[in-house]
Amino acid sequence: MDNKDTAHSHLLSFLNAIPPVDFCCVYGSTLHSTDSGKSTMVDYILGVSDPLQWHSENLKMNADHYASWMVLLGGAKLITNVADKLGVGVHFNPYVTWNNKVNMLVDNLDIETINSVNLRAAVSAALLLLPPKFTEEDLYAKICSLSYMGDVRMLFAEDRSKVKKIVQGQFDLFQSMYKPFLEEYEGKDFLRFSSSKNQLANISQV
Repeated sequence: MDNKDTAHSHLLSFLNAIPPVDFCCVYGSTLHSTDSGKSTMVDYILGVSDPLQWHSENLKMNADHYASWMVLLGGAKLITNVADKLGVGVHFNPYVTWNNKVNMLVDNLDIETINSVNLRAAVSAALLLLPPKFTEEDLYAKICSLSYMGDVRMLFAEDRSKVKKIVQGQFDLFQSMYKPFLEEYEGKDFLRFSSSKNQLANISQV
């Protein structure tokens, strides 16, 4: 088993500690980190068809996943109501993570197909924000920066060069996700490509 399979198995092992889910993905800039010596934290997004039932089962297995006042005052019903009526239908706990951009682990809801629409939209948005001429790295950096627009942490808490480091450390991953859309746009004469000395494509918007 190679390192990639080992990492995938390690990520999947988290699912053994929770009730079954219909969808699960892991994401975050550290997921494909090239710094093996750095301690990383990966975020999980879980999708279930019956949140009330799922939280009821998870409370029995992992009560520490929830704020203690939620457990004491209302349990699964309160947890579900808070997400549905006070939030946007999502229960989020930033402290429930598995220490070891999106990696699908379980997809019974065909989210991967929907995600392709999101990838295309990201390319389109980045192109609108870029000048007529730019490099392939510029494009991926602009796409990556979309995730941090409006994030006040980027003003004082986060590394200002974070986006650049993410793109340079995961360039092949960005290419695998977005190159098909770029080739499509090139075929429609929306974009033109030319090579550069460092083998990164120079791109022009037509």
